[in-house]
Amino acid sequence: MCSIAGVIDFQNDLRGQGPVFAAMQRAMTSRGPDQHGAYVTQNAALLHNRLCVIDIENGRQPMTVGEDGQAYTIVYNGELYNTDEIRRQLAALGHMFTGHSDTEVVLKSFIQWGGDCVDRFNGIYAFAVWDARNRRLFMARDRMGVKPFFYALRRGAFLFASEIKGLLAHPLVEPLADRQAVLEVVLTGPGRTPGCGVFKGVEELRPGWRGWFDENGLRTERYWSLKAREHRDDLPTTIDTVHYLVTDAIRRQLVSDVPIGTFLSGGLDSGIICSVAKLTLAERGLPLHTFSVDYKDHLQYFHETKFQPTSDTVYIPKLRDWLGCENHLTVLDTLELADGLYEAVDARDLPGMSDVDSSLLQFCKHIKQHVTVALSGECADEIFGGYPWYRDEKIRMAEGFPWAQSIQYRAGFLRPEYAQGLDAREYLMEKYRMTLADTDVLDSDSPTDRRMREMMRLNTDWFMQTLLDRKDRMSMYSALEVRVPFCDHRIAEYLYSVPWEWKDYKHYEKGLLRQAMKGYLPDEILWRKKSPYPKTHNPAYMQEVSRRLRQVLAEPGAPLLDIVRRDALESLLEDDKSQPWYGQLMTTPQTIAYMLQVNYWMKKYRVRLV
Repeated sequence: MCSIAGVIDFQNDLRGQGPVFAAMQRAMTSRGPDQHGAYVTQNAALLHNRLCVIDIENGRQPMTVGEDGQAYTIVYNGELYNTDEIRRQLAALGHMFTGHSDTEVVLKSFIQWGGDCVDRFNGIYAFAVWDARNRRLFMARDRMGVKPFFYALRRGAFLFASEIKGLLAHPLVEPLADRQAVLEVVLTGPGRTPGCGVFKGVEELRPGWRGWFDENGLRTERYWSLKAREHRDDLPTTIDTVHYLVTDAIRRQLVSDVPIGTFLSGGLDSGIICSVAKLTLAERGLPLHTFSVDYKDHLQYFHETKFQPTSDTVYIPKLRDWLGCENHLTVLDTLELADGLYEAVDARDLPGMSDVDSSLLQFCKHIKQHVTVALSGECADEIFGGYPWYRDEKIRMAEGFPWAQSIQYRAGFLRPEYAQGLDAREYLMEKYRMTLADTDVLDSDSPTDRRMREMMRLNTDWFMQTLLDRKDRMSMYSALEVRVPFCDHRIAEYLYSVPWEWKDYKHYEKGLLRQAMKGYLPDEILWRKKSPYPKTHNPAYMQEVSRRLRQVLAEPGAPLLDIVRRDALESLLEDDKSQPWYGQLMTTPQTIAYMLQVNYWMKKYRVRLV
């Protein structure tokens, strides 16, 4: 993967702004430490930091191609998984290629088909193409939102970057937070409203959207969304189709010119990926390297709950031995998790999922010592209906975001100047209803299937985006490219129309996926009850983050206290109500850690409240 950035300005000459562009690049070097490039003309600057994965020599960027008397220049962050098919189509139309990079294929696809090129892509990407003759920039983001694209309009100029820090490195973009930003952090965070970059005037190109910027301004449009279709396949055909789509997605994403591995948690999703990867790599004569994470003294403090019935610690060695893979285990301790809270903010540019973020960040540092690319099991739960809120009818039918049912609790943290005149529930319900209104359904849908389409859209548009943000930023902080095969848009499209009773095969969460992948895992793991991403249960972690928050409360002028009530924080420290903040992964210890992240974010980024 890489970082991209750029400025398009029709009113000022950009050729003398080299130091500013260098600062934008430096801010995102971790995403692409291998090669750096810049394309600067009077009105356009395109910047690139590259993590070399495919065609190291011929994939340098920015990449310029001149055809029919005009030049096109691209900066691209992503991987195209149907590169070979599209290259053959382009070659048949007369296009010549100098290498085998997907960057060249993306650029020549744009030259051939214009903005409609994205309709042909299967991959994860965010890219921009400067059309020099027509003085116009084209931009696009992948359908599922795996790769980021932030932008800002300032004084007639269009600025974009893979990460918010890239924008903030430009003097025109200031770290301002208005009331809306505060509400995003306290009421919505660590999630974000689709398209919102939190900082005032910073936006994100939404998944499945593309746009153009020229002298007439910015225009964006959606090119893809989940569409309801009548499901005509019978159950055996549906099972076979799911098997094909999942295995094909995994195999496509194992293409790399650098070392590659897989995450292994001991659960269903990563286990499927590991099993298919093992078979695929064996065909190439390559071993499978897998990576697992655990916490110091985890089994000593682990408590079985409805949402986390078993610990991965027991299942990791079982799956490792069954696969016969080379497993690398990372064991994290309490202090490492607490210290990593601040680095996680540096990576995300915003407060995040507290130790759920910091653990992944530390884990990815260890993985990067062995491989440059890894495959992970994110997104299966959103698409196949694995979360508890899909399966518990009472939770499923309740209005509002199922992972954020603590809105009054959250609102109680706001200082009076932000809470005044605010109906916190209505604030979130408006966003909830907007998503439902945008959900495609069929008149023939049963009430259950209609609700399940709504649930899938709520999850893919909101909860899944938080997890994809986390995976991208925490991994790219160490220049590790993580791919997510279950996020293949073909899988999402197909599953969107499969009846819920089949997804719920044998009344197991993700039962359809389990049945489709029968034989790829031992039954003990194939039918293991879902257990979410592991978090520490060590009481030492709660003690450490509590100690640090008390230090913040003792600081004169702690920025956190400009938006959050002191008495609410003191109550948080004194009363362990086990109130969820964001799903079952964030309860009291993680809420305390989140407040630490908010304070650090405001201080480190010099956030100015306006």
